Amino acid sequence: MSTIPPYLYAMYSIKDQKSDAACLIASIAVEEMLHLALTTNLLLALGGEPDFGVDLIPTFPSLLAHHQPDLTLELRRCTPEVVRDMFMVIERPEDPGSPPEDDQYETLGQYYAALEIAIEELSADMDIFANHQPDRQLSDPSYYGPVAFDAADSGGLMLIDDAVSARQALEIVVHQGEGLCYERWADPAHQELTHFYKFAQLADGTTPIGETWPVVDNPRTAELPAELQPVSDLFNAVYTLVFRTMGELCTARRSKGALVGLLYGLMKDGMAPVACYLARRPLSETSNAGPTFEWYEFDGDPETETLALARDVARSHPELDRTAATMAKVLTQGRG
Repeated sequence: MSTIPPYLYAMYSIKDQKSDAACLIASIAVEEMLHLALTTNLLLALGGEPDFGVDLIPTFPSLLAHHQPDLTLELRRCTPEVVRDMFMVIERPEDPGSPPEDDQYETLGQYYAALEIAIEELSADMDIFANHQPDRQLSDPSYYGPVAFDAADSGGLMLIDDAVSARQALEIVVHQGEGLCYERWADPAHQELTHFYKFAQLADGTTPIGETWPVVDNPRTAELPAELQPVSDLFNAVYTLVFRTMGELCTARRSKGALVGLLYGLMKDGMAPVACYLARRPLSETSNAGPTFEWYEFDGDPETETLALARDVARSHPELDRTAATMAKVLTQGRG
């Protein structure tokens, strides 16, 4: 979850949100959400308990956890340098022959290799999947669909109930993200590039980034002008609601179909338009605002409060009136 906000922030800074550059980053963010679901399924399959509370939300700038050498993650405008020096380092494949690495890792592929070994070794001595909690896993394939620049056969949602399925899920994460030893393709038919090579296309200009808004680095709501702080609060309320919805998906208390619809709606119809609105708002002659990706502390029912925020913001920022109306539909359907 610490990588998704920097990716989205860079995407929101691109003026043409329908450009190949923006869609390329969106395809990566969508798969990162898939990876979040798969690793949550793995945690549940091992009898664990996911926690999508405030402690999971990162602040920026911050270090990528357990990565060696240190890599600072920031919310920054999309440039070839940001893509090369931050995003491509996150997604860098391991070199051929690199050893598995657990607590401190050089590449994510090496970390996942160590995790696979641990699962196989433990499975040989005990049934670590005895309580794999299938009802709580997000495993229905129909709940995930590839977007532009992704391929269906690169992997999707799946139930994890043994070491074999655990390995298959982790291989999806690795193949789509870093690839294996600089393998360019995430799918057997070579229709989808790995995240590393998608970012490489932005860094080398194969896919031009195009014009961007001069969004500030690592914005904070408290540092924005008073008239923009409620807009920032709205973005953060929706962002926090995404976390809470992910947590609720693991409880099996409400229809998973309704919650998945709510999750997609919150990101597409809530976060995106509010973030892009902030990115267009000037702070000075040389800089614009941007979404802050901060935890929002709700006083009451999160969905009711988010809708009230959207309506209040729309009164002083009429450009967001349509967003408030769409949010009302999304939140109503989410209660189904």
